[in-house]
Amino acid sequence: MKVSGDWVGHAGTQALCAALATAGYQALFVGGCVRNALLGVPVADIDIATDALPATVSDIAERAGFKVIPTGIEHGTVTVLAQGELHEVTTFRRDVETDGRRAVVAFSTAVEEDAARRDFTMNALYAAADGTVLDPLGGLPDLLARRVRFVGEAEARIREDYLRILRFFRFHAVYGDPEAGIDAEGLAACAANADGLDGLSRERIGAEMRKLLSARDPAPTVATMAQAGILARVLPGSDARALAPLVHLEADLPPRWQRRLAILGGKAPSEDLRLSRADSGSNEAVRAEIGSTLTPAALGWKLGLELAQDVILCRAALLESPLPANWQHDMARGVTSALPVTAADLMPALQGAALGGRLREIEARWLASDLTLDKAALLA
Repeated sequence: MKVSGDWVGHAGTQALCAALATAGYQALFVGGCVRNALLGVPVADIDIATDALPATVSDIAERAGFKVIPTGIEHGTVTVLAQGELHEVTTFRRDVETDGRRAVVAFSTAVEEDAARRDFTMNALYAAADGTVLDPLGGLPDLLARRVRFVGEAEARIREDYLRILRFFRFHAVYGDPEAGIDAEGLAACAANADGLDGLSRERIGAEMRKLLSARDPAPTVATMAQAGILARVLPGSDARALAPLVHLEADLPPRWQRRLAILGGKAPSEDLRLSRADSGSNEAVRAEIGSTLTPAALGWKLGLELAQDVILCRAALLESPLPANWQHDMARGVTSALPVTAADLMPALQGAALGGRLREIEARWLASDLTLDKAALLA
């Protein structure tokens, strides 16, 4: 079996592989690029594994005329820019010591050792420069069956890095076969080791949850997380029941993890997942309006198109009701509307706090009218 695609035949990629091979070293594509190519999914990054040490890789690449960026020398990785294409070249590694959050590694010359330290069998596939697939651990059948399975013993892999619990669910949501269901051994190991999540940084947890919620349909996986007690660990107080109706209502709309996070709820998602200031503000705004009575037009004016859409979809999902008639047209109407009354219309009769209070009252009446009251009616 071979992988194919423009990325394999890229001139810079082939030149880099040839430079390593000419110097007597292996150059094997690994991980996501091989996995995605075999599944027919777009390849975003090109990772190369080699038995050459980082300093040697840098020397070979520079002598070949490529730019070398020392992005992770201590971990065995150098980034090589070859004819406009970025490549992360990492020396074969084996784990020496792990503590559930990070690993101490030693360089290796055996691809089998490098494969054995990876998380899932579908990520332990390699390919030669001509695309020929190498399968040191027999993971190809798992990939073709879209089965997310830990390398070796699931509990051992998890105890090396507890973030693999969330990665297990994320990979199942993105690559797993929904008909076949989740791997039972992996699920049991995740549930048994859920306490390990408490020792992870909120930033790492947040990054994984954002990727998980960006999957085309994460609802079945998130429901399984909830049943296994994992969701409550990362989002205390959350409820996954409305996520499936939301995904159904989204239809052809692009998935937005922010919208899906809002419907899950939880006590403090911005803190639990270390959201950016912008995402935290958006989350709070959407959650605040889900239970309001503002119309699509009023929401469009108050929140803008994107967040108003999130509120309307979340409302319908939570109420298990159809979307309002003409909601997209009304929402767009709100976005282009302007409050008919300005501060100048109330001055000089009103000033300071009294002016602000009157404007807020006028705005509330205008929003409640579905933006239909005109200036005269609002000033009456």
